[in-house]
Amino acid sequence: MILYHEHVKINNLHIPSSLQTFNMIFLSIVIEAIPFVLIGVFIAGTIQVFVTEEHLKRVIPKSKWLAVVMSCFVGALFPACECGIVPIVRRLIAKGVPLFAGVGFLLTGPLINPIVVFSTYMAFGEDSKMAFLRMSLGFVIALVIAAICLLFKTNQLKQTKESMYANNETAIAKPPIGQRFKAMVEHTIDEFFSMGKFLIIGATLAALVQTYVSTKSILGIGEGILASTLVMMGLAFLLSLCSEADAFIAASFRHLFPETSLLGFLLYGPMLDLKNTFMMLAVFKFRFVLVLILLITTVVLATLVMIHPWL
Repeated sequence: MILYHEHVKINNLHIPSSLQTFNMIFLSIVIEAIPFVLIGVFIAGTIQVFVTEEHLKRVIPKSKWLAVVMSCFVGALFPACECGIVPIVRRLIAKGVPLFAGVGFLLTGPLINPIVVFSTYMAFGEDSKMAFLRMSLGFVIALVIAAICLLFKTNQLKQTKESMYANNETAIAKPPIGQRFKAMVEHTIDEFFSMGKFLIIGATLAALVQTYVSTKSILGIGEGILASTLVMMGLAFLLSLCSEADAFIAASFRHLFPETSLLGFLLYGPMLDLKNTFMMLAVFKFRFVLVLILLITTVVLATLVMIHPWL
């Protein structure tokens, strides 16, 4: 990102063009993310009111390993952004879905859903190779991370009043359908304002990085496959792009980095970026978020380094 030092005079006020750039980037991130957050909180509200623990118990396989596979597979079919997926996963886990299954859904939903796969195919000149690699490697990485999360025996949600209520629901008579729809709307609104403030914090930091940190200086760090892959993963984290559009940014770096590094950008960003890190910190315990960050970073990097000779 080129730093701007020009000033614009508006009503006798000198406004730096860099501030305008920051404002434009911040608004674009928020506007791009809000529709997916709205979809996510609406689904979360629906789950809260209309889905019971009995429903989930019938759907989730009793075998933990099958549950891991099923969660990743369902997530791969679910068109959710990394912003919208967090409130959905919180609601599912609060309702009784095992943590490892929630993590599988959390990782594959924004990474390899049909919209993301198609946008990747189009961004790389209708070449199916990158789309296939993103889909297949992303699924395997999500399986590995979700399986490791089997080691956690509790749901790792922060004990808010809302989560305590969800975990202690009892089987009472269902209220009339009108009241249930009203409750769904109320839960959706509460969820939106709960998640929205963390989206704003993440978008602010991402806009600051894109405005005031030179992209060329970041790209200049990467020499060698390991360093260049780390640089692209770091860039994906800082830019906090929506997974439906990040492939077009990755494609613009084709002349600078090998395919392995581009895959680092495509795989890491949807799983972990600035804005969804803040949203996860609002939902999960700090220690678990830290472990998840280390897991995602290590597994993505190790996978790409191992497959590099065959790309």
